[in-house]
Amino acid sequence: MRRYETIAIVDPDVSPDDRVVLFDRCQEIINQQNGRLLESDEWGSRKLAYEIKKKVRGFYVRFDYCGGGEVVNELERFFRIDERVLKFLTVLLEEKFDLQKFDEAMQKTEETVETAEEAASEESEIPAVSEKSEAGSSETPSAETQLTETQSSEIMEEK
Repeated sequence: MRRYETIAIVDPDVSPDDRVVLFDRCQEIINQQNGRLLESDEWGSRKLAYEIKKKVRGFYVRFDYCGGGEVVNELERFFRIDERVLKFLTVLLEEKFDLQKFDEAMQKTEETVETAEEAASEESEIPAVSEKSEAGSSETPSAETQLTETQSSEIMEEK
């Protein structure tokens, strides 16, 4: 199995609902050809380097997927036929891609994120100590006050 990346530029005038339909159709094509969509990133509307089909802006999307050559052929055929797609480019990322290792790495990443979120939620439950209560009992000036006093003494010496 190979890993590919396809970047497509979609007409910016296409409504968000139509873009969702277009991207869902891309995912269906990948699944029908025994491929697997690993990730899709919508980069949003950006200025094009040069005008394409009388458009100066385009909506960029990136598909990261794995499968055989038939996946790429069918996806690119769909892009050529669909008028909403201005340009596309497919790149081979890995010649031999191990899907099981990828799944294991993703699972570990998800577990790490969940652990970090749990730790963050536990920290937010700990009540913060109010600075005002400590400032009233403390006789030493704060760092801001010390900085201000130092600056004011330098100004006095200059005069």
